Amino acid sequence: MKNNSVITLKDYGEIEFKLKEFMDERNITRGALSRLANIRHEVATKWYFGNIEKMDLDVLARICFALDCDINDIISYKKAK
Repeated sequence: MKNNSVITLKDYGEIEFKLKEFMDERNITRGALSRLANIRHEVATKWYFGNIEKMDLDVLARICFALDCDINDIISYKKAK
């Protein structure tokens, strides 16, 4: 059986935030995202730079709704090498 436990310290991949690139390609500012998604500017900035400590699914849903995008447009999972 393959050991996929996260208790064992190993490289299990990483989450990549692509919101900055998505917004920059569309000339959407953090201020605009803040207004459109009804989130604080500080929260929009954290998401923009990928400095998220705990993912709030309500915020994620608001961002996707406001930007008319799918989750995989702004977040991806990269498997370990």
